[in-house]
Amino acid sequence: MKSVLYIIFFLLMAWKVMAQLPFKVVTISDKEEPEEVSVAINPKNPAQIVVGANINQLYLSSDTGKTWTYQKLVCEEYGVYGDPVLLWDTAHTFYYFHLSNPNKNIVKDGNWIDRIVVQSSSDFGKTFNYCVGIGKNGEKNQDKHWAYFDKKTNTIYVTWTQFDKYGSKKPQDSSVILFSMSKDNGRTWSEPKRISHYAGDCRDGDETVEGATPYTGLNGEIYVAWAGKKGLMFTYSKDGGQSFLQPEMRIDTIYGGWDMKVGGLFRCNSLPFLVCDNNPRSPHAGNIYICFGDEKDNDKNIWLVKSEDGGKTWSNRIKINDDTTKREQFMPMMTIDPVTGYLYVVFYDRRNHSDHKTDVYLAVSTDGGETFKNYKINEKPFHPNPFVFFGDYIAVSAFNNIICPVWMELHGFKLSIHTVTILYHWLKDIK
Repeated sequence: MKSVLYIIFFLLMAWKVMAQLPFKVVTISDKEEPEEVSVAINPKNPAQIVVGANINQLYLSSDTGKTWTYQKLVCEEYGVYGDPVLLWDTAHTFYYFHLSNPNKNIVKDGNWIDRIVVQSSSDFGKTFNYCVGIGKNGEKNQDKHWAYFDKKTNTIYVTWTQFDKYGSKKPQDSSVILFSMSKDNGRTWSEPKRISHYAGDCRDGDETVEGATPYTGLNGEIYVAWAGKKGLMFTYSKDGGQSFLQPEMRIDTIYGGWDMKVGGLFRCNSLPFLVCDNNPRSPHAGNIYICFGDEKDNDKNIWLVKSEDGGKTWSNRIKINDDTTKREQFMPMMTIDPVTGYLYVVFYDRRNHSDHKTDVYLAVSTDGGETFKNYKINEKPFHPNPFVFFGDYIAVSAFNNIICPVWMELHGFKLSIHTVTILYHWLKDIK
């Protein structure tokens, strides 16, 4: 009888473990200090996933994230200097946006981060079609970009911060948000347009306008959100990017600022990410969602605000992390599954620890952002080190119930990046 009870006990324990982690964490790389990751799933072939990492790293998987190959991205003319942002179009082409650091022996008018650069590949990274610069403006610095592909019009939108001089403390130097678009698969770009009425400083901190992310709405509207000294900001265009709401709308306060102070990290951004449910068959079609982190009431949490009327009005903030502790949650990234309309937010979390040990959580909403369920997705906690730059953002992509978060860990002084491939129906079995 006792042996039977032991067998039942161990079977129950095995079932519990499987119910908690029905997926396998994969180490993509621990070489060359990878951080600031971006991920994109090919909507025409979801088995193909691409990941970028600082400074010039590209990882490719053709088996839905189980195994990865690695190569370095090269742009002889403008250089490759990090801040990777990846996306796919609907014709098996992926785009890799990054910063510039031109070799001045090749480009005589080049300066450090003097333009945003985009490259594209139509053969899964074997060759690249071009290396194109966007937004060069004398010696001003172009930084912190994000991009979106509108599958209805085959247009790519990119937004970023222009610094008069990065890091300058002079009051006459300012930062603004710029916008550009391409209608020919990234080969040429429109003249950059300033879309922020209110400027920020150039210190790369709370009073700098930064973190602009674009997305399109149900009827082709272009929505953009960012952070600055006035808080969480939002604007939109209803004429294809020819004009934007001016001045931009202030949605909410970012308590403590977007340049958060988190124990164990050299720096920590909690910049906003905007997505829109532009699937007309979704029960929440047209909803605009923005996630961000702040320290309201001296408690670092991840929040969501949403609009159901095209950005005219916004909800009260909704808490994304579902813990009841006062411990830190930080550095969120959000995506929306364009097929189901489900929201996925990945972030770092210390709810399980009293020190700086850190886990990674995925929050899921299937009801239009009203509620979120949280899942721990890393295998073991890690301990950041303030003497090792950890990066400014992590990543998540989703398509047709396939979810692929990617994040950094730091063990000792060694940086590594990790992923899991999750099928939505697995989450329903996790207790």
